[in-house]
Amino acid sequence: MMTTADAAAQALGRWLDRMAPALLPVLARLVFAAVLAGYFWASALTKLGPGLLMPSTGAYAQIFPRAFEAVGYDASQLGLWPRLVVLAGTGAEFLLPLLIIAGLLARLAALGMIGFILVQSLTDVIGHGVAGADLGAWFDRFADALILDQRVLWTLPLVVIVMMGAGPVSVDRWLRNLRRNQPTDQKTRPADSNGGDGAVKPLDFNRK
Repeated sequence: MMTTADAAAQALGRWLDRMAPALLPVLARLVFAAVLAGYFWASALTKLGPGLLMPSTGAYAQIFPRAFEAVGYDASQLGLWPRLVVLAGTGAEFLLPLLIIAGLLARLAALGMIGFILVQSLTDVIGHGVAGADLGAWFDRFADALILDQRVLWTLPLVVIVMMGAGPVSVDRWLRNLRRNQPTDQKTRPADSNGGDGAVKPLDFNRK
């Protein structure tokens, strides 16, 4: 026999099931905006150089630490490809958080942000030599390691956005509703004076 507590728990579960598709993506974007967006924008600012297409020396040191050291910290010796990578990374740090917060192309932006965090983490481990306690480990009693704790938690709200979209409070949803509410482009032909549908009928030469 179902008790009042069981009925209340089931009703709460049904309500949460209905609300989850709307609430979880919005909460994930809110968490990203509150915790991570400022970090990525501040990081992008450190990569800006004296000109629009001239990254700072710190940008090369962050993204290509070993290669930059090998050329004596002379960015002109790195060539075009590293500059393009640094410019793309800087642009991504500015643009992708903005798209996620606005909910515009949110799934693609969140997927790109996950890729960015993965490349960032690999650069920290391989290029900057992050190891030991900073690298961390799973299933231990510590939760403050830079890579295997923090970065994994960073990706969780992004995975929610990739799987569920941006949610109802987003530019993506507004654009979708706008397209859905547009009238279909069907041109009706005016009826002729005899009450027909206005279509041109072929001549019947066999008619007497």
